[in-house]
Order: sequence, then C-alpha cells, then structure tokens
Amino acid sequence: MNDFYLKPYPTKKYFKNFFNTRHLKLPTLKEMRFERSNIEFPKISYKDKLDDYAKERDFPALESTTRIGLHLRFGTLSIRKAAADAIEAKSNVWLSELAWREFYMMILWHFPYAAFDSFKKQYDKIKWRNNEQEFKAWCEGNTGYPLVDAGMRQLNEIGWMHNRVRMVTASFLSKHLLIDWRWGEAYFAEKLLDYEMASNVGGWQWAAGSGNDAAPYFRVFNPELQTKRFDAKFEYIKKWVPEYGTKKYAQPIVEHTFARERVLKVFKEALS
Repeated sequence: MNDFYLKPYPTKKYFKNFFNTRHLKLPTLKEMRFERSNIEFPKISYKDKLDDYAKERDFPALESTTRIGLHLRFGTLSIRKAAADAIEAKSNVWLSELAWREFYMMILWHFPYAAFDSFKKQYDKIKWRNNEQEFKAWCEGNTGYPLVDAGMRQLNEIGWMHNRVRMVTASFLSKHLLIDWRWGEAYFAEKLLDYEMASNVGGWQWAAGSGNDAAPYFRVFNPELQTKRFDAKFEYIKKWVPEYGTKKYAQPIVEHTFARERVLKVFKEALS
C-alpha cells in the first residue's frame, strides 16, 4: 500500500486545493441534540489488543476489541493512523474491519437511497410482521434468548454493544421476528454512542440480507449455537442478564426452527 494513504493528510501544503467558503455559524451541541452524559469517553488504547485480535474479537465476555468506534465517529482518531498501526502490527483482520467501515461509507455515497431503502431493491417487497410488542421485548432485552437479551441490555445501559452480538441481535429482529431492519437501525442510531450511519445501515442490511454483499437471504443466525461458540460459560450473558437460569427469566418469544422456516417462506415469496 502506498505510504501516502497511511500518513496524515498534508492539509497545510495542499490547503489551496480545498474548497474555501466563508465562516459559517456553527450550531450548538444542544441544537444538534447532544445531551450531557456521565458515560466515560474511552481512552485510545488499542495496540495491545492487536496481537490477539483475530482469535479473541468474537468473544463478548473478553475485552478484546479496540473500542475505537467513538473516536472514529467524532474524529479524535484518524482512520489513516489506525490503518497504519494495523499494518505495522500485521493485524490483517483488524485492518479488514477498518476497511469495512470505509467500504460502507463508499456505498452510502454512491447509493444514498440505501440509507432508507434496501440496497437490493427487491427486498423492499418483504412482508414484515412488525409486531410492536415483540419489538418492545427486543428493545428491552426480554426475548427469552439470552445472548440477544444480553446484547440489548448492554446497549441500553452503556450505549455500546459487542460487534458479534450486534450481528446476532440484528439477525434475530429481522429474521426471527420478521421486523423491518429499519426499525432496528433506528433504535441502534438512538442508543449507540459510536453510531455512524453508513456502518449501521450496512450492518443492518447485511443481517437482513438486503445489502450489497453476496450472502444469501437464508443465512439465519441460531442464537443458541452462537452462545455455545462465543459465550459457552455464559460469562457475558450472566453479566447483563442476572436473572438468566431462574424462573424470573423470560420464555423464548419464538421457537427457532419455526422462525427460520417462517422467514425463509416469506423471503422466498417476496423474491420469487
């Protein structure tokens, strides 16, 4: 890769090439609907995570992700700096994750309709159930699927969710409950401190099968298998769902096999 693309952009040297405009009145934080929060802004400390990132990043009970999303969102960390560090550490998996973020930005720039409609337009024919009570249960983390519930409760409490669990919760809403991915995307937009539209929309459309990737619509995550693979000791689940394993915990909102057969039928009918 050309070193130019990994170094800080020489803005002073090439300032004359930038678009110049008169100074504009900047809106206040209140006008931009920001509110003061007591949530601690994470420090930029990721280099010690890169050696084991590839093998540990999918386990939500571990502190093995870099947590730089908030810094990338607000510009307190340069994507060029992060990419350069990934290459220096030979962390190709982390570099690929950074590339996905840029890829989704490119997609949204060239296909702006994808912010609100399915990238694959035939997916707008899906007959979503959009059950409001089930959506409420998903939002609150009361679906009876512990990995899904742990993720939603983590999101609601700290404004962040582990990426593996983001995929599981998004798949569950769009596939198990047949609720429009836009409902979930909007909820994540409201709650995520590291929210960035292109990545959020891209991730949700990936989960729903309506995005620009080649993954088939019949990819339906099994939350129980995901738990066995990535939280076998229930460490993450028990942290966020303390009543798990007791009579107080919710019963499953839908049976997995039934939900999978239902969504495959609905999708097949809409896409045929």
